[in-house]
Amino acid sequence: MTDTHDAAGTGRDPGTDAEAGAGTGTANTTGARAVPLAEWADFFADGLSPVPLMLILRGASPDDAVAAARNAWSAGVRLVEVTLEGESGLPALEAVVHAAEGRVPVGAGTLTTPERLRRAVDAGARFGVAPGLDPDTVAAAERLGVPFLPGVATPTEVGQALRLGVTAVKAFPASILGPAWISALAGPFPELRVVATGGVDAPSAPDYLRAGALGLGVGRSLASDGALAELVSSLSR
Repeated sequence: MTDTHDAAGTGRDPGTDAEAGAGTGTANTTGARAVPLAEWADFFADGLSPVPLMLILRGASPDDAVAAARNAWSAGVRLVEVTLEGESGLPALEAVVHAAEGRVPVGAGTLTTPERLRRAVDAGARFGVAPGLDPDTVAAAERLGVPFLPGVATPTEVGQALRLGVTAVKAFPASILGPAWISALAGPFPELRVVATGGVDAPSAPDYLRAGALGLGVGRSLASDGALAELVSSLSR
């Protein structure tokens, strides 16, 4: 990778704030206020407070995605991400955006290229997430005014993200890196905010938060049969 330059809500009920986490600035192509790069970390920090969870919907049908998103919103989760690696991704994203009715920001994941980011934003995504760090996609997100959470797995990638101006990142895959990896970053990179994603389950979730994670990305297996509400309750104890 080259070293070129070209973390939702404010504590209010998400159902009452159409601009939760939208930041300041001019409107982007979604009609939401553009969020400058310097405010991306605050966007994610606000979105993960007081419930430090981001629901990730991968491979879900539009109906299933909407049902899972509504369950998450009811449990107090503000950030919902619909991934776009499969054919069903874009229709599912559009369906969840429609269901949100502008009350909460809906994001898109697996945004590995500027083109995929643009399609997501055109479909209504208000933030983006990626499994890795691509400077061109970071630059495109900055131009679009869309908060972006790139993935990192090494200190070198962390350093590159910081040089790009990105201070909130996704630790992926978290189950391989482990909580100790996150806590170890605090020494050399005190300004970094980390969202642990990939293999995080209910038993391990508190360990990542104790290690200093800003929040956790969890799959829809935790969004059914009351599991998500139970996890939210356990993390608030």
